[in-house]
Amino acid sequence: METTLLLKLSGILILVLAPLPLLGLIGKVKSLWAGRKGPSILQPVHDVVRLLKKGEVVSIPTGLIFAAAPSIQLAAALFAGLLVPMTGGASVISFQGDFVVFSYVLALGKLAGILAAMESGSSFEGMGAAREAFFSSLAEPGFFVLVGSLAAIAGTPSFSDLLVSVSGHGSLGLLVAALGSAGFFVMLLTECSRLPVDDPATHLELTMVHEAMILDYSGPDLAYIQYAVAVKMTVIASLAAALAGAVLLPAGAPVPASIALSLGVLAVAGVGVGCVESLMARLRLRLVPQFIFLMTAFGFLALASILISRFGGAA
Repeated sequence: METTLLLKLSGILILVLAPLPLLGLIGKVKSLWAGRKGPSILQPVHDVVRLLKKGEVVSIPTGLIFAAAPSIQLAAALFAGLLVPMTGGASVISFQGDFVVFSYVLALGKLAGILAAMESGSSFEGMGAAREAFFSSLAEPGFFVLVGSLAAIAGTPSFSDLLVSVSGHGSLGLLVAALGSAGFFVMLLTECSRLPVDDPATHLELTMVHEAMILDYSGPDLAYIQYAVAVKMTVIASLAAALAGAVLLPAGAPVPASIALSLGVLAVAGVGVGCVESLMARLRLRLVPQFIFLMTAFGFLALASILISRFGGAA
């Protein structure tokens, strides 16, 4: 009981403190690939603090949705993090079917951002909102196929159980964990608007997606949005961390080992995103759906492996 409580408290600390340094790690990796020293890993923290101290300029056509959207996005990302086992398979909130709530809580934050972009009256923001909605609609079935393949092993629709259920299944567990981690990495790139789906550093309105949606935000609201994106990235990366923990750590592993592994996988995810953004160009818009469908493909491969393992031998 005490171990579980420590893991939950550690998960909350990671959820609150790790997101912005994770963004800084991505920036540092990109700088190293470019042959520059680059900013500190803590630069995103300074950026958010600076934005919190600034005033806001609000567009005239905007209303209540535009004002509330940043807070909704941040609250949705934080609540979704409470459903994910950040360390050692211990979610702060856990119940049957919690992965469904996880998906649609994130969708609620996305919906708030889309409606706010449309309320601004900007054609560029409306274009970005349409692209964001389209990409998310493609990622949703991929997520459920991935989680469904994990639930096929666990026999339970609970995040805490299905993410740690790959342990004890030998080579099949390793294969499913690898496919699941690859699928969640594609989900991270898609849902957090990173290359090759979107370029967070672009200033060309015709090619922007997420950045086009937040053109009218400034000051504290922009800080909330940036922090919400960082939290979402940490949460999705933690799904892969939970799979790695289930495979690499034995049941009842010490709390420090679970925390260290989770932080290590988060760091690997940050380095991976930085390498992808340094080595890949943004895909053409017509090719982005094919990239997102990789999530679904990984999920079906994992599910097929489980079915073959269970029924192939019996046949």
